[in-house]
Parts: sequence; structure tokens; C-alpha cells
Amino acid sequence: MKRFAIAVDGPAGSGKSTVAKAVARKLGIVYVDTGAMYRTVALHCIQEGISLADEAAVVASLDGLNMRIQPDTDGQKIFLNEEDVTAKIRTAEIGRGASDVGAYQKVRERMVEIQQKMAKELSVIMDGRDIGTVVLPEAEVKIYLDAGVEERARRRVGELEAKGETADFEEIKKLIIQRDYNDMNREHSPLKKADDAVVLDSTSMTVEEVQQAILDIVQERVKNV
Repeated sequence: MKRFAIAVDGPAGSGKSTVAKAVARKLGIVYVDTGAMYRTVALHCIQEGISLADEAAVVASLDGLNMRIQPDTDGQKIFLNEEDVTAKIRTAEIGRGASDVGAYQKVRERMVEIQQKMAKELSVIMDGRDIGTVVLPEAEVKIYLDAGVEERARRRVGELEAKGETADFEEIKKLIIQRDYNDMNREHSPLKKADDAVVLDSTSMTVEEVQQAILDIVQERVKNV
């Protein structure tokens, strides 16, 4: 089977990671959660006592950042200086931090370099904000996955509560709206739909329905899958 790439973009909470993991398992390809990479940068800075508002300090900290992504049965594990931080980066605080550090061009350049290297070596499905527009502009399949703000907030609350964390719906909703604004209006690599991306609104769709829709698109655009 020839190497190919699937780019999945969309706002926070639209279901990108859940669906991308399922598609990766179905197709036997590697899932790359690019958002986790920015979350890991944010965690690294917080652990080092670096202000996320200090762009120069955040960029300088990348020299001491040892990040490793390992394919896993549940998608991927991500390691920071050889510590498995896969679960640790999934907090609202780290999510906000990812949005902050992701606005810095030098941070994005470093992460994109890692992401493109992976796509040159393996068949991948990547999800993020700028995969189809910046990271993998030549991807065979591009999906823009969206959902209503209230539905995305409900999903996020469910995720946090499933982990035993207290979550306030209105607060989460406000955070998502702010995250959307930050992602869509940042100077470098803002969130936007690639011209040749297929738009899927997952508001009223199950994970299985979105997964099948993507698989159908892959089958149409990538021969011999």
C-alpha cells in the first residue's frame, strides 16, 4: 500500500482526536495528535516556571525540550523528557496554554518540522488546526470537522467528568469560544478550512457516522486503501 496522509482540522471539541484514532485503527496507519505536541510544550514551560506570555523564553525553552511520540493501541503516547505525560496534558489549564504557545511562530515551526518528518516516513492521519493548510498541504485527504459550540462544551465536560474532574458547563463554553477566537485570529497558521477540504459537521453525528464518512472519502480519493 502506498504512503498517504489524511489531514483533519477543526476547532476544539469537534471530535477530531476521537475520530482520527478510530480511522487510524481501521486503516492500520499512524495517528498523530498534533495538539498534544503543543500541550506538551505548554506543560514543559509550566514545569520550568516559564511564563507562557513570554514568547522569547518559551522559544528558548525548546532547546531543552525532549519530546517523543509513540504509536499506541489507543492512538499515541507522548513523552516529555522520557516521562509519559499523555494523561497529564489533558487539563483545561494545559489546553489554554497550548493555545498560547501555539501562537508563536518559532514554536509552530519546530512542531511542523517534526510532523512533516513523520508524514514522509509513514502513512498518517493528523489532527490539529493547520494540518491541511500548513503542515500537510499535499495531503490526499483533507477534512474540516466542526460542531456547534454547545455540543463541543458538552463533550468536553463529559471528558473531564469521566476523569473524575469537576467541570462547569458555562465556564467550559466560555473557554471554547475564547479558544476558537485565539485559534482563528492568531497571526501564524490560524485555524481555517483548506480550500480542498471536505466539511463535516459532527453536531448531530455519532463517532461511528463521522468515522464512516471519512473512510468513504479516503476510499474515493486514495486508491488501493
